Amino acid sequence: MCLFLLNDQMLPADKALAVYVQSPGSSFEYRGAVHNACPSAVIPLLWPANPSQMLLMPPGSAPLTAQIGVSVEDLATLPLLNLGQQKRVEELAMKVGENLFNFMQSFCTVEGDKLVVPMDILNRWFKKFQDKAKLDPEYLNRFTL
Repeated sequence: MCLFLLNDQMLPADKALAVYVQSPGSSFEYRGAVHNACPSAVIPLLWPANPSQMLLMPPGSAPLTAQIGVSVEDLATLPLLNLGQQKRVEELAMKVGENLFNFMQSFCTVEGDKLVVPMDILNRWFKKFQDKAKLDPEYLNRFTL
């Protein structure tokens, strides 16, 4: 969702427009805000927040809906969301997964229509990964570059 303040419309300095989302059967959850110092934002709505709340819908059933709430609130009381940090964590997870995939791929054999890897491949990869991280304090940081 994109939210922005128009140039000629200013909020009081201590106020913000806060965005909340509510999926069926849950309460409203804070997703982000805009204020004079940060007048625009792309706010991920991400609902439901807990994937276990997702329902399998039978074919032909009505689509799920969500409610979006926008509220003027005190800037000091809003939770801090560090979306940049969340993005870096996602990138790190993807690169670690890619590292695992590449390691496993080097031990693959083909049996019919299946790729087969040794049973201990995860343990071998994890041990190697831990050893590299212990020897080089910057090892994990290079995954996020």
